[in-house]
Amino acid sequence: MPSDFASQSNSSQRVIASAAYPENRRGGVDLKRAFDLLLAMLLLPLVLPIIIVLWAMIRVSAGRHGTGFFSHARVGRRGVMFDCLKLRTMVPEADLGLPAILAHDPAARAEWERDVKLRNDPRVTRLGRVLRKTSLDELPQIFNVLAGDMSFVGPRPVPKDELERYGRAKYAYLSVRPGITGAWQVSGRNDVDYNARIAMDVEYARRRSFARDLGILARTPRVLLRRSGF
Repeated sequence: MPSDFASQSNSSQRVIASAAYPENRRGGVDLKRAFDLLLAMLLLPLVLPIIIVLWAMIRVSAGRHGTGFFSHARVGRRGVMFDCLKLRTMVPEADLGLPAILAHDPAARAEWERDVKLRNDPRVTRLGRVLRKTSLDELPQIFNVLAGDMSFVGPRPVPKDELERYGRAKYAYLSVRPGITGAWQVSGRNDVDYNARIAMDVEYARRRSFARDLGILARTPRVLLRRSGF
């Protein structure tokens, strides 16, 4: 299992921009970080056994060439890149198969160009579909929270090339840590179109508060149980 984390050793040091993004202390940033650490430490004993069991199931189903974890470079606060951790939900080397899917399926290509994702992605495994529907694939991000790369509540973590689609709004995004859950996740998730998701991320960054974070956290379990927007 430790080998699955090897790829993240140096990525947190990469920076995509030289400009500084000043920390905005409005909304209790210090309190937010303290709360993240406290909640992560409380949840870790409960979450870690689940992660281990699911990791083992993925490894068995994927065979010797598969890995239980998946990490992808995402943009964090102030433009610092980090490896966002997830349980693997796709077949091994899934990225290599994407060009062929988009080349032979015009509808899939249009969906990818519009939303940067596929609702019915053929690369997702049977177990992976269950993990995505329940959001269990995102449990390893608790380690991103402990490391300070992410928060429990914040904008959706996005890759560098996708952030360019935010235009000038990206500067609001870069002022905060991305989150495991957030405004768009509790407001329809996949039923929310791409531009609305960007607007929600930016609006959260500009009007964040500790009370709002607590409200989003309180709504998240209900959304997951109802599987709203999946």
